[in-house]
Amino acid sequence: MIMLESNNEKISIETIKQFENENEVKLTEKYKQFLLQWNGGYPSASTFKISDEKGNSVINVFNGFGDMYDNLEKVINIYEYRLPNGFIPIADDSAGNVICLGTNESYYENIYFWDHEQESENPDDMSNMYFLANDINQFLSMLHASLEE
Repeated sequence: MIMLESNNEKISIETIKQFENENEVKLTEKYKQFLLQWNGGYPSASTFKISDEKGNSVINVFNGFGDMYDNLEKVINIYEYRLPNGFIPIADDSAGNVICLGTNESYYENIYFWDHEQESENPDDMSNMYFLANDINQFLSMLHASLEE
């Protein structure tokens, strides 16, 4: 089981509901549970495989709520017109790429890797998006401690 190191204060379901209302987004139940348990932070195992072609990457931090650099609302504002519609940035890697949660019906609950070096001007272009997992729990179970497979 992956552990996260986090000094972030615990949040309530009311905080999440307020976030959903203000950002007009519906978070998945599994992701809500993740936020309630950890509220972002640094994973104990952080390496994951993007694809055979792209290789591996390393999670820098999971975004959370509160007075922190990696505040989910602030990060959403940064990527608002850069990510394809229906995705929110839930984490980033050490190279400035983003791990996204699908929030619209087509991709709901899925976790994707967004490669900023292949960013398109078209917000519907998903050529720089790589499917990682069906949900946050599956993604967390894929994380491992080193680049060794």
